Amino acid sequence: MKTRIAMVVFSCLALAFPALAQELAVSASDTTQSVIAAQKGKRITLRLRGGQELTGTVREATPKLVVLGAITGREFFDAAIPLEAVDAVIVRTK
Repeated sequence: MKTRIAMVVFSCLALAFPALAQELAVSASDTTQSVIAAQKGKRITLRLRGGQELTGTVREATPKLVVLGAITGREFFDAAIPLEAVDAVIVRTK
Protein backbone atom coordinates (compact mmCIF):
# COMPACT_ATOMS: atom_id res chain seq x y z
CA MET A 1 0.00 0.00 0.00
CA LYS A 2 2.81 2.41 0.89
CA THR A 3 4.47 1.68 -2.43
CA ARG A 4 1.28 2.49 -4.29
CA ILE A 5 0.86 5.80 -2.42
CA ALA A 6 4.49 6.68 -3.12
CA MET A 7 3.98 5.93 -6.81
CA VAL A 8 0.88 8.14 -6.94
CA VAL A 9 2.69 11.02 -5.22
CA PHE A 10 5.71 10.63 -7.50
CA SER A 11 3.47 10.56 -10.59
CA CYS A 12 1.65 13.71 -9.51
CA LEU A 13 4.92 15.52 -8.91
CA ALA A 14 6.34 14.38 -12.24
CA LEU A 15 3.25 15.62 -14.07
CA ALA A 16 3.30 18.95 -12.22
CA PHE A 17 6.81 19.97 -13.30
CA PRO A 18 5.91 20.67 -16.96
CA ALA A 19 3.15 22.96 -15.65
CA LEU A 20 5.76 25.26 -14.12
CA ALA A 21 6.75 28.41 -15.97
CA GLN A 22 8.81 27.78 -19.07
CA GLU A 23 12.01 29.48 -20.14
CA LEU A 24 11.64 32.89 -21.74
CA ALA A 25 12.37 32.70 -25.46
CA VAL A 26 12.75 35.69 -27.77
CA SER A 27 13.43 36.07 -31.46
CA ALA A 28 15.13 38.79 -33.49
CA SER A 29 11.77 40.33 -34.42
CA ASP A 30 10.41 40.52 -30.85
CA THR A 31 9.64 43.83 -29.20
CA THR A 32 8.99 44.70 -25.58
CA GLN A 33 5.28 44.65 -26.38
CA SER A 34 5.38 41.19 -28.01
CA VAL A 35 7.36 39.72 -25.09
CA ILE A 36 4.83 41.13 -22.62
CA ALA A 37 1.84 40.08 -24.76
CA ALA A 38 3.18 36.50 -24.85
CA GLN A 39 2.92 36.47 -21.05
CA LYS A 40 -0.78 37.45 -21.03
CA GLY A 41 -2.53 35.94 -18.01
CA LYS A 42 0.79 35.26 -16.24
CA ARG A 43 2.60 37.12 -13.47
CA ILE A 44 5.57 39.23 -14.51
CA THR A 45 7.66 42.02 -13.07
CA LEU A 46 8.27 45.20 -15.03
CA ARG A 47 11.30 47.33 -14.18
CA LEU A 48 10.51 50.94 -14.98
CA ARG A 49 12.79 53.81 -16.00
CA GLY A 50 12.98 55.17 -12.46
CA GLY A 51 14.11 51.80 -11.09
CA GLN A 52 10.72 50.94 -9.60
CA GLU A 53 9.44 47.39 -10.13
CA LEU A 54 5.78 46.45 -10.54
CA THR A 55 4.68 42.82 -10.34
CA GLY A 56 1.28 41.70 -11.51
CA THR A 57 -0.73 39.66 -13.98
CA VAL A 58 -0.60 40.80 -17.60
CA ARG A 59 -4.12 41.76 -18.64
CA GLU A 60 -3.32 43.56 -21.91
CA ALA A 61 -0.35 44.80 -23.91
CA THR A 62 -0.94 47.38 -26.64
CA PRO A 63 1.64 49.33 -28.67
CA LYS A 64 1.42 52.15 -26.10
CA LEU A 65 0.28 50.63 -22.78
CA VAL A 66 0.65 47.56 -20.60
CA VAL A 67 -2.14 46.74 -18.16
CA LEU A 68 -1.12 44.76 -15.07
CA GLY A 69 -3.76 43.41 -12.70
CA ALA A 70 -3.52 42.22 -9.10
CA ILE A 71 -0.45 44.34 -8.41
CA THR A 72 1.67 42.84 -5.64
CA GLY A 73 0.94 44.77 -2.45
CA ARG A 74 -2.16 46.27 -4.08
CA GLU A 75 -4.12 43.19 -5.11
CA PHE A 76 -7.35 45.13 -5.72
CA PHE A 77 -5.73 47.54 -8.17
CA ASP A 78 -4.73 47.44 -11.83
CA ALA A 79 -2.01 49.60 -13.40
CA ALA A 80 -1.73 51.06 -16.90
CA ILE A 81 1.95 51.56 -17.66
CA PRO A 82 3.25 53.41 -20.73
CA LEU A 83 5.31 50.94 -22.77
CA GLU A 84 8.13 53.47 -23.22
CA ALA A 85 8.52 53.55 -19.41
CA VAL A 86 9.43 49.83 -19.31
CA ASP A 87 13.16 49.13 -19.11
CA ALA A 88 13.00 45.37 -18.47
CA VAL A 89 10.54 42.48 -18.41
CA ILE A 90 11.29 39.96 -15.67
CA VAL A 91 9.63 36.54 -15.94
CA ARG A 92 9.89 33.79 -13.36
CA THR A 93 11.04 30.59 -15.08
CA LYS A 94 11.44 28.15 -12.18
